[in-house]
Amino acid sequence: MDQTPDRKLYLGPRLRVLRRQLGLNQTQMADELGISPSYLNHLERNQRPVTAQMLLRLTGTYDLDLREFVAGAGDASAQDLQEILSDRLVRDIGIPRHEVMEVAENHPGLAEAITRLYRALGDLRRMPERIDQLGPASVDSAAPLDWLRATLEQRRNHFPALDEAAETLSLELGTGPEALLAAIPARLQERHNISVRVMPEATLVGALRHYDFHRRRLMLSEGLPLSGRLFAMAYQLATEALADPLAEAFRACAPPDAESGALLKVALANYGAAAITMPYARFLEAAEGNRCDLALLQNRFGASLEQVAHRLTTLDRPNQRGLPLFLLKVDVTGNVAKRFAVDQAPLPRFAGGCARWNPQRAFHSAGAPVAARIEHVNGARFLTVAQATPARQGQAPALIILGCQEKYASRVGWGDNIPLPDAIPVGVACNVCTRQDCHARSQPPVMRALDFQPYQKLSVPYPFRVT
Repeated sequence: MDQTPDRKLYLGPRLRVLRRQLGLNQTQMADELGISPSYLNHLERNQRPVTAQMLLRLTGTYDLDLREFVAGAGDASAQDLQEILSDRLVRDIGIPRHEVMEVAENHPGLAEAITRLYRALGDLRRMPERIDQLGPASVDSAAPLDWLRATLEQRRNHFPALDEAAETLSLELGTGPEALLAAIPARLQERHNISVRVMPEATLVGALRHYDFHRRRLMLSEGLPLSGRLFAMAYQLATEALADPLAEAFRACAPPDAESGALLKVALANYGAAAITMPYARFLEAAEGNRCDLALLQNRFGASLEQVAHRLTTLDRPNQRGLPLFLLKVDVTGNVAKRFAVDQAPLPRFAGGCARWNPQRAFHSAGAPVAARIEHVNGARFLTVAQATPARQGQAPALIILGCQEKYASRVGWGDNIPLPDAIPVGVACNVCTRQDCHARSQPPVMRALDFQPYQKLSVPYPFRVT
């Protein structure tokens, strides 16, 4: 834990964040920890240090990773704040990094408030363009999607009650994709009076799945591969058989508006479908036992690359956790369609990615995975794998990217053939990256002053001062 013996740990902000994530008030948490509410209040206000005994109580009661809890999520919050404060509206202030780190570390609530306000500012900036394109009567906001992504990340992409109910249902249906392909339509017919039919593409007019409420008939496009058919049937079964845990998860997330609620319902039903086709314990055992071999997991569970990759990010059951992974889904133009980040992941939230990493080269590898070892500006190193999905009817090709911290190298097979020194130095985005020796820069770091000299031309495109 790299702490000197005489150093006192003041972890008040992290305790408050943990308590909020658990949905507890101070009295409830104090009762669970066996301490007085006043003592917990002192800890949260940094008026008392967190003792070793208290750390053990916290990790034992809430199944925390001790190193991650002590290290905190300050780096991730600071990364977001650094991007926000590089915006043209405030970058002239030149807020130093140590002040940003202080806010992220000691005032996480304030950091989150600034992040939310910046998202709202982004919506306002896009409003005129959308009015011009769509007309004032149909202006759409990006806020619901931002809210959904933030909600999933806050819950570490895991819904325990829904996952457990889906796993129980899956065990009743049988083991393996062949069994599920037969059992799910039979269950839909017998328990819910819903028939399943595979239809010609022309009949569904571009849809891949359509549920006819009046005839209680689920129609699947013949263009869907077997993995898509299995997932579509599991989605329908989840909405019918898992209605109660789906509703419970929906209420717990408390969407702020109807559009956010609609997105959340689809996300939760997709989660239930994945948990049916890839039940937690079996999937975790297969992932850990085979070092997250994506091809093997696809074959064993009859799932697509994206389904497997997404499922790997949801394994956060207490005492049975999977590998902490980050996930990106990127289209051929570089737009991020799906994003799930864990602490310290080098993923931009408000700007473009790093050109030196360039996972897009996997689009040209004939469907083969492309692995890389990357090193962030702060020294954190990650193993990543990128693989392109095939183009199918109604679906453009996309890039699925998974990554984990290098310390988990023994649990994945992606980096086995990459020599340790061969790490690609990357940043989150050019406008917030402070690497001086980068020849791939498209713009200078906005928190640094440019340093062009008339008597020399350097090999880097945008020389800047260190401080």
